[in-house]
Amino acid sequence: MAKDLRPLGDPGSESFHVERYPFYQLNRVVSRYNVVIETQLRRIEIDIPTWRVLMILGERAPLPIGQIARLAVINLSTMMRIVERMNKAGLIKSAPSATDGRITELALSTSGRAKLSAARKVTAPIYQRLIRGFSANDFSQLLDLLARLHNNLE
Repeated sequence: MAKDLRPLGDPGSESFHVERYPFYQLNRVVSRYNVVIETQLRRIEIDIPTWRVLMILGERAPLPIGQIARLAVINLSTMMRIVERMNKAGLIKSAPSATDGRITELALSTSGRAKLSAARKVTAPIYQRLIRGFSANDFSQLLDLLARLHNNLE
């Protein structure tokens, strides 16, 4: 039976250890991941927020700007600046929603699809390195645990 490390991760506990605080560990992983991934994305002349938008629109489009912002975990005002840059670079197309003309929807342009393909090529080896040593069960459990943490915050 595993030792209960939860009290060590509780910031209200006298026995608190930052290394046992799950959000410290999550932040550490994400920060390191961003450094690694950003280096590769710069090679193809995009940044992390652009990559997130490309990945989302590559999965499904058209989508309203607000929904993309939520999925990309980017606040709306920042998202608007990203959209402006991506539009200027010719990576996306925007059009009013067919069901509500007040809503602007985005989709990838031909250049955007090509940039997405390039981004997938440079980021796939990083993903493969990250999941090395994880069994299918480990990986499934990791995703489940992260989803549970997120749901507990809702």
